[in-house]
Order: sequence, then C-alpha cells, then structure tokens
Amino acid sequence: MTFSQRPRRAYRTAATVAASVLTVSLAAAVAAPASAAPADRSDLPLQTQIIGGFWDGVRPLLDVQNPADDKTFYEVPEELGDTGVADLAPGTVLRERTFNYHVATLEVPVKVTQVLYVTTNALGANETNVTSIVHPPTKSDGKVISYQSFYDSANPLDNPSRMIAGNLSLGGLIPAFETSFLVPALALGHPVIVADTQGKDANFAAGPAYGAATLDSLRAATAAETSPITPTDQIGLFGYSGGAIASNWAAIRAEEYAPEIEQRIVGVAQGGVLVDPQKNLSYAGDGLLWSGVVGLALTALGDAYDIDFSQYFNDYGMAVANDVRDLSIVESVARYPGLHWSDLAKPEYPTPQDAPEVKAVIDDINMGNWGSPRIPMFVFQGAAGWIEGTPASPSVGPGDGIMVTKDVRTLVRQYCEAGTQVEYREYPFASHVIAAVPWAVEGYLWLEGRLSGTPTTNNCATVPQGNEL
Repeated sequence: MTFSQRPRRAYRTAATVAASVLTVSLAAAVAAPASAAPADRSDLPLQTQIIGGFWDGVRPLLDVQNPADDKTFYEVPEELGDTGVADLAPGTVLRERTFNYHVATLEVPVKVTQVLYVTTNALGANETNVTSIVHPPTKSDGKVISYQSFYDSANPLDNPSRMIAGNLSLGGLIPAFETSFLVPALALGHPVIVADTQGKDANFAAGPAYGAATLDSLRAATAAETSPITPTDQIGLFGYSGGAIASNWAAIRAEEYAPEIEQRIVGVAQGGVLVDPQKNLSYAGDGLLWSGVVGLALTALGDAYDIDFSQYFNDYGMAVANDVRDLSIVESVARYPGLHWSDLAKPEYPTPQDAPEVKAVIDDINMGNWGSPRIPMFVFQGAAGWIEGTPASPSVGPGDGIMVTKDVRTLVRQYCEAGTQVEYREYPFASHVIAAVPWAVEGYLWLEGRLSGTPTTNNCATVPQGNEL
C-alpha cells in the first residue's frame, strides 16, 4: 500500500464515524430531559433574545453526565495539600486512568489514557489540566499526532476530555464531531493526543496559555505509565481555527518553554489562524454570524487575564459580558450581529488600545509580536468571508469571516524571513467553515509526509503582501 492510498482510505472511514457522531448526538438530544430556567435578556437586542432563548431550550436536551466518569479525577489530588501544584514542574503527571473512547456518549472499542497534569495559565501560574491519549488499534508506530480541538468555549464542561469520558454538552458536540479527524491517524498506527488546550477554566482565545497547555500535554503524554508514547516518538501538530491558536502558539513557545519537546516536533499543519486580535475584533464585528465571538472572546480574555471590565464597559457591554460568559462558540454564532468594541465600551475608551489592561493583553496575544518558530509549517487560509456574512474590511482587507487573511500573509512572510519553512495555501473562494474541509485533507497529508521523512519545502516567494502587525 502506498503512502497516498493509506490516508485517503482512512478518510473514508472518517466519514462513517462522522455520520455516527451526528446520529448519536440526535439520539441523546431526544432522550435527555430539559430543565434549564430561562435567562433574562430583556435589555438585549431582539435577535439575541431569540437565539439565546433557542439555545436555552436546546442546551439541557444535550446535557448528559456520564455517571461512570469520576469527577474527582479533574481535581487537584488532596495529598498535595495547601500548596497544590504551585511548586511542581509543568508537565508533571498527577494521576492517570484508562477507559474506552466515547463519541457523543457512545462507548467505542478504542483505548484512551487520560492524564491530569500540571501546566501554566495565562498569568504564568501553575494549574492542572487534562489531556487524552487515544491508542491506535495496532501497536504504536512511533509517530504521534497532537490534535488541537476547535471547541472554542468558555464553559469547562465542553472540554474535550469530558466528552471523551462519556459526557455530552452543546459545545461538546464539536469535540464529538472532531472524532472524524482522529480516525486517519489511528488507522495508520499513530497515537493521537487531544489536550484541553484552553485549560481547566476554558479560557477562550488566551493564545500563549494554549501553547503551554499543548506542550505540557506532550510532556505528560510521554511520561504517563499507561501511555503508548515514548521519548523518541516524532510529533506532528494538527489544528484549525481555535486548534490553530493552540498549534501555532505551541510552535512559538516551544524553543523557550519546552525545548525537549520542540526537537521532536516535525511539523505543524494549521488553518484559519488568529494573528492580531485587534484587527479580528474590528473585522468580525462587521459580520452577521461571527460578530458574537467578539463579546465571547473579550469576556473570556478578561477572565483569563483577570481584567475587571466594569471599568471599561458601559451597561450594555456588561449585559453582553454576562450573557456570553459561559457560552460555547455554537451559541455565539449570529447572536450579536454587528457587535463592535465601541458598542460595549464607555466613551472614554473608544478603542481597545485606549483601555490599558486590554491593550496589554491584545499586544501579548498578537502572534506578530513574538519570535518565529523553527518548526516547519503548513498554513491554510480562506479569504471569502462574504460567504459567511462578513464583507471585506476597508481597513484590514478580506478574511474568511472571522480571521483576517492579510494578517496571516504577513505572519507567514515574517516566518519565512526568519528561515522557517512554510507552505502557504490561500483559498480566495473559501470561507472559514468551508476552508476547513480542504485543510483537513491537504494539511493531514502534508503532516503525514513530515512524519514519514519528506524533506521540507516552502513557497515563501509566492506569499502576497499583507497588513502591518
């Protein structure tokens, strides 16, 4: 069997799994009782009230807690005492367990090792997190896929670890669906690592912390006793959208944060990349679908970096923050059409740059302000955001609906100038959701090539000019 035949056959299997995910999810929705009390959104726009009310009704239908999932597994072990994990090295394994993988509560005969480990949060403090190592059906071939999920939620109950352990939630439907992305690697004999990249508190958009959680999950997956991964295994990072945040930040931070892991990573395949958050806030805010993510991201960043938004937000802004605080991205889509910073903030803070704490965070999570990774990359970006209701911006240009294409171009050019090997693909007629399909195929095949020893190449000379970062 040739290299090109094996991944494509694996993707046919993935389609079957994806269909199973949707079937099981529907069955769970029909079976589960509703119990959530309606929220008061009387001061918010009518569209917000309608969409919020709809998800209020759907969310409890999908909320399933697996009684076999020991909830104490996610907590700091009592024997660590009052200091907890403060003095432990990032990547330290605290406890581990094994069970069969679950897809939307359905148990399947695939072994999983789940690890509670130490990582660092957005403020640099130690905290616990969970990663899941999915065992291939055959003996590991020494090549590992680290899959970074795009679950994009501010609700910890949506974390991939909890879905894999047999629970289900509305936002958790995304990790359930993403099972289809794991199948090709497992079919080829690769263990797959799926970390809760947003951390134990689901701090959406806090990029540097995503990177630490990802790198520490690789340390923990290597150290765990029941893991199939060894210290000599090669690793490929694979992620789209929120998963690209984790993948690229892991690459950015690897040299300084986890050099022993960096030398094992052979490539990063990512798509739909968040580069400069300030431009994204402006661009996505012009859209019909993705503008609700503006409020979700700002609120989650405030929680991650301990910002008191009451000093910057007006009454409407605080009402929006309270409404989106525990939402998944599923619930934020189309919830607030045309939402901008200026709608949320007091007059004395006309832009995010005028709010000192917000400016500091936005500057910190701007990928363009950090050094260039040394790891080879495949970067995939759409540019037809109009398909998803976001027109090209007069100031920042086109995007895929939520990510700014010219920002991605400039980031790639910076990496190229620093010597990083980058293959860049830009699809002018693909939006954020649509571009995920060719990325999943082409990006995975590129990554499989890297794991198989294919020499690195680049198309740096063809990357167009972009925005200033």
